Amino acid sequence: MDGYYEPLEYTVAQHEEGILLKTIMQSRMGISRKLLSRLKQTDKGITLNGERVYINVKVKAGDRIALYMEEEESEDILPQALPLTILTEDHHILIVNKPAGMIVHPTHGHYIHTLANAVVHHWQEQGRRYRFRPVHRLDQETSGVLAIAKNPYAHQQISEQMKQGSVEKEYLALVYGRPQQAQGTIHAPIDRDPLAPHYRIVTPSGYEAITHYEVVEEFAQASLVKLRLETGRTHQIRVHMQSIGHPLLGDKMYGLAPQSDPLPALIDRQALHAWRLGFDHPGTGERMRFEADLPEDMVHVIRQLRITT
Repeated sequence: MDGYYEPLEYTVAQHEEGILLKTIMQSRMGISRKLLSRLKQTDKGITLNGERVYINVKVKAGDRIALYMEEEESEDILPQALPLTILTEDHHILIVNKPAGMIVHPTHGHYIHTLANAVVHHWQEQGRRYRFRPVHRLDQETSGVLAIAKNPYAHQQISEQMKQGSVEKEYLALVYGRPQQAQGTIHAPIDRDPLAPHYRIVTPSGYEAITHYEVVEEFAQASLVKLRLETGRTHQIRVHMQSIGHPLLGDKMYGLAPQSDPLPALIDRQALHAWRLGFDHPGTGERMRFEADLPEDMVHVIRQLRITT
């Protein structure tokens, strides 16, 4: 629809008759106050049976509610034709498999060659306007599944699930050594290092951080580990695995010093891959899970580790 995203639609049930439209929007459709305010200010905005209405009217059984969000675009992001591996896409979400080495969003000094540049170009090729809204972030050197919301409602819905802890985030990592326990939970608060703001540390005064891990395969000097996050602190997996004595292979910030590395040159980035992401679809409510196979560089390392075990 020209100038608007696909409408969010809802049909009033028999038991909902007599409820205020505003209540239906907030309690049934999950519209936040911020989004409700934006909808009220648009030309089309909120309709009941195809007619523009005020939100304090009472609805009847069978009434059709439609909410129209104005299209937006990321005017500060330069469209750039770059390889883009799409796992799925609809009018609410775009799920991609981000390659290692690609920054998610342009930052100072990195205005091009980012995932945002590639995604905006992809949408431009479709003739559509969307604002680039990653629901979460992956470090530049971390590969794997990443979700992008294509409208304010989708972003709000998935963000709320993240706050509630219902989003599944699972990773695969190669770490030095063999953890004593085949599986366990690291419950250790994380915050910035006061002496090095870009560096994170485990500290009693930090923010709660919980990581569950399970050893998938052991090698002579390393292990393949599956990890599940309950929280999403910056560098959480890297900091937590370092804190129990098993930093990630190839991690230049939290890994072993070059002179003490028993596995030099096996991989030139932290061996971390976001292999599964799960959440309730913002439009249908259906539970969705997206997976991305291990990238070739990590597969190659595993082959090499098996040979030397």
